[in-house]
Amino acid sequence: MPQQISRRTLLTAAGLAVGGSVAAGLVHSQAQAAQSERTAAEPFGYCLNTSTIRGQDLGIQAEVEIAAKAGYQALEPWIKQLETFVKAGGSLRDLGKRIADHGMTVESAIGFAPWIVEDEAARKKGLEQARRDMDLVRQIGGKRIAAPPVGATDLANFDLRKAAERYRALLVLGEEMGVTPEVELWGFSKTLSRLSEVAFVAIESGHAQACLLLDVYHLYKGGSDPTAIKLLSGHAMHVLHTNDYPGEPARAEIKDAQRVYPGDGVAPLGELFRNLKAIGYQGYLSIELFNPSYWKQDALLVAKTALEKLRGVVQKSLA
Repeated sequence: MPQQISRRTLLTAAGLAVGGSVAAGLVHSQAQAAQSERTAAEPFGYCLNTSTIRGQDLGIQAEVEIAAKAGYQALEPWIKQLETFVKAGGSLRDLGKRIADHGMTVESAIGFAPWIVEDEAARKKGLEQARRDMDLVRQIGGKRIAAPPVGATDLANFDLRKAAERYRALLVLGEEMGVTPEVELWGFSKTLSRLSEVAFVAIESGHAQACLLLDVYHLYKGGSDPTAIKLLSGHAMHVLHTNDYPGEPARAEIKDAQRVYPGDGVAPLGELFRNLKAIGYQGYLSIELFNPSYWKQDALLVAKTALEKLRGVVQKSLA
């Protein structure tokens, strides 16, 4: 898949320079190297979602350096960060080369294009936004982008077959752009809040590149049984947002800001990681936290602590 995406990128990106081609080659070779380093005790890759250190307000360039120093193999930036970087005069191709030079890949990115909304005109604008977002991701060598149910979170009894049709349209666009949208589960939403719903939408889209973006916290928040992961194929997912949550407050009241480091809460991470391994998942565990108390600390310390704790839980779970 990465080779196919790279070829489409070369064919469709206007004015692609030789430097961009070299960067793409670096991304592919680094991804191969990271894959070869995995063991039975740690079959997953490790990724930093930049929300984890967002509160320090360091900017995407500094966050790349921190992720590399902390030992991550991949990065998951937010579209807003890339837009801010560009507005300040930054070069996305240079940023992508910098990421690759550090031995990292961009496995996913966080965007909020309203691809699923009911209003046709708004949905068209949503796809135009998705195209712009995908282009930003493509320029840094990124492979995928989140596709959450933005604009439909308050719609109960949403027709999932319509959602599947709209996700397919987004996938077709992604195929053209060389960046695959991952249908994302949001546990607080009235639409696509459960594992069964996002799985249905992906399957019914009828597109070969359909894939899921799940999240430990959102599986809990939406009431999905994590053991249901065993019914999926590991090839249907590439990134899993990883975190933990405390026993209190209750599920109905818990918020994103209360996510904690892996192993510091009550999430059934051990069972989840064993099930992921059993279904052949070889993707990335992307640390995604929004904890204000972590944002008050040194960003490198937070990134390192998150990775150390995650690796510890994975190793203990799969020993």
